[in-house]
Amino acid sequence: MIACDCYVCTSPDTKDKRFRTSILVESEKTSLVVDTPPDFRSQMLRAKVKKLDAVIFTHPHKDHLAGLDDVRAFNFFNNKAMDVFANKMTQKAILNDFAYAFSDFKYPGVPEIRLKDIELDPFIVGDIPVIPILVWHYKMPVLGFRFGHFTYITDAKRIDEKEMEKVKGCQALVLNALRKQTHISHFTLSEAIDIVHELGIPEGYFTHISHQLGRHQEVEQDLPSGIHMAYDGLQLHFKEKK
Repeated sequence: MIACDCYVCTSPDTKDKRFRTSILVESEKTSLVVDTPPDFRSQMLRAKVKKLDAVIFTHPHKDHLAGLDDVRAFNFFNNKAMDVFANKMTQKAILNDFAYAFSDFKYPGVPEIRLKDIELDPFIVGDIPVIPILVWHYKMPVLGFRFGHFTYITDAKRIDEKEMEKVKGCQALVLNALRKQTHISHFTLSEAIDIVHELGIPEGYFTHISHQLGRHQEVEQDLPSGIHMAYDGLQLHFKEKK
């Protein structure tokens, strides 16, 4: 047993109890998730998700990929293979880590996965339009995604100007803000604030937060107007213009 006296881990505030980073995007007809972290099964159970049409991946790091095996439950309930959208780099990791799902002689009950290529061209999942956004996680290319009025970017340290243009005009931006101190592959809190202000986004929400950043309420109270700490279970609603 490992004892933990971490200031954040021992917080009584439920907003300090965080699973690894992922989001569920829903329209009237379609449900998709961005990334399947190790907590994927628990996240889906907690959110009572019974229908899932697709998974979209940002990059192949384990904290975003490791839970993919648990799409098998949705294979069973939805009676179809799961569409998994990923670039070539992430597909290579999927084929390596979950080779049993792609074997010529599959063991009964393995997840059924249908890989679909994505790069930077816009695509559609059901009735949800998706615009990929290239960001840099130190030297690794990572994909963020814009869904109508909402953009989700995680594991970024740099966003080139051409890709920043894709984010402008959003109502809300979810962005990684790991900690206050400089980090080689993630935005710091101040860097993330600067990005939201530079783009003129009305609402900013920070995710992929380290315990080093501090407790939710203490950080939240010092943030500029319109910028917030994201938390597990947060829901954002957008109404598309007709």
